Amino acid sequence: MPRRSLVAAVTGATVLALVTATTPAMAQPAASPGAPAAAQCSDEPRDLPVHEFTDHSELGIELARIERVSGGAVDVTEVGRSNRGREVWAARVGTGPKAVLITSEIHGNEKTGTDAILRLLDYLGTSDSPKAKRWRSELTVVAIPKMNPDGAELDRRGNDMTWDEVTARFPQLRGSEPAWNYYTTPRQGDDYSQRPGFDVNRDYNPDLSYEPKPEDFPGTSADTGWYITPESRIVRDVYKGLVAEFGEVDTYVDLHHQGACYVMPDDPSRFVTMSISGRFVDDPATTPGFEQYADTYDLEYSKQLNVAVYNALQGRANNNPLFGNITLYPQDTNLPGTGLGSFALNGSGAVLFEVRGQTQTLGQKYRTQLTQTVYVGLDGMLSSIASGQVENLDPAVYDTIPPRGPSVADAERRSLQVLEP
Repeated sequence: MPRRSLVAAVTGATVLALVTATTPAMAQPAASPGAPAAAQCSDEPRDLPVHEFTDHSELGIELARIERVSGGAVDVTEVGRSNRGREVWAARVGTGPKAVLITSEIHGNEKTGTDAILRLLDYLGTSDSPKAKRWRSELTVVAIPKMNPDGAELDRRGNDMTWDEVTARFPQLRGSEPAWNYYTTPRQGDDYSQRPGFDVNRDYNPDLSYEPKPEDFPGTSADTGWYITPESRIVRDVYKGLVAEFGEVDTYVDLHHQGACYVMPDDPSRFVTMSISGRFVDDPATTPGFEQYADTYDLEYSKQLNVAVYNALQGRANNNPLFGNITLYPQDTNLPGTGLGSFALNGSGAVLFEVRGQTQTLGQKYRTQLTQTVYVGLDGMLSSIASGQVENLDPAVYDTIPPRGPSVADAERRSLQVLEP
């Protein structure tokens, strides 16, 4: 895809005012760690404010600012357009031999990852600290923040795309049943009947050259995806470009949110701040149809990366107990149609971040705390990769991370005094 300078794209914009509003310094005060929760936690969708999160236009301006103040250390380019024509940008920093790809807001109502990425890019592009210098010399970090900008602007999970638009792009699919992940009914408080869309995170395929075939529709959650959305194709193409350049993508990180009401397995008075995972597919060596990925799939490395994330957060828990509320995401998932599943099968170490609560349940509440959680986890992971210490971490520690506890959202109107992030 053509590369276009972001600075040129936003020349003349009123940078100062928006940068003041969006730069990820996170100035608002964090919630008190000891503040009790409301009597009841709910995952019922509500219309809540989200204006403190970075929107699409603010993202462009902030990326341009970071590129400018970094003196070119951060290279921002437009790598494609969403289905509704919004720019999708990639920011690259570092000259090291290990490629790390980070994406956020594949689900448009999961927004803290974008703000954490902006903070990370600002630091990595401008800091003269020994740590930042080591990262830049050992790593090449490529971030695609807000990769589903249409869904993000609508503040919803799915993108903004009809099945008719899919068949117009891929005429071979005319007459096929729509994909199983095509949303046309209300979900999380959004009425997709008026503006249908797809769960982009089910549109990946480990065959990076795959083109949609009618016989593969409608598919299921246990099947691979099809690269029918512009957003998944953009990320796939960036990934392929990095593979061509580096031989492999060392690590892929996808930043998500989960339900608001999960609690720690040993203490229902503590909400889970974030769940992490490195396992997204069944062992390809014993899974029919996936045997060709057995030699590249490296679950042990994914576990080591997740241990680095976990250790970094636990190391900060004395100063902020909420960093201690980290659990393992359910390990019984088999999702080869996700970016994490597909790229893990292609040999990348894979890391999932699932922070607490989507915008329909928490809005922008706890934005500072949750963004900081993501940032600390990324910091620990990148430091471990850059130093080489990740290779010395015991992957068995991964299996000792406490599993995510139950959700109390469906509890029958009982009072819980819970520490909130």
